[in-house]
Amino acid sequence: MAKAIHSMIRVLDEDRSVAFYRKAFGLDVADRLDFDDFTLVYMSNTESEFEVELTINKDRTEPYDLGDGYGHLAVLVADLDAEHARFEREGLAPRKLVEFAPGGTLVGRFFFVADPDGYQIEVLERSGRFK
Repeated sequence: MAKAIHSMIRVLDEDRSVAFYRKAFGLDVADRLDFDDFTLVYMSNTESEFEVELTINKDRTEPYDLGDGYGHLAVLVADLDAEHARFEREGLAPRKLVEFAPGGTLVGRFFFVADPDGYQIEVLERSGRFK
């Protein structure tokens, strides 16, 4: 059986991205591997073994084109309203809270936020399918 361990995204500015993921989701640098042409930064927290791998290509000066194929990362929180308010206080520009309930059955409550490179992160309330 396979085990999901990380998702990699390419970022332009290591310090800016590390600061965002630390402030927004409480992720800390678990490992940093520096090579001649690129650096890999693995970020995680005690909530999950899953990591976000930031790849910094040292010769890159222009923002990445995310194209139309990227979807989003998703994280769970216990109190969505409190997290949305905290994101607003921290100046992280969260989008509006959404209650997704097609046909009247609540599937999930969430909001989205973009990281400094434009990657979308869905912040879901820990409930229902997303326990």
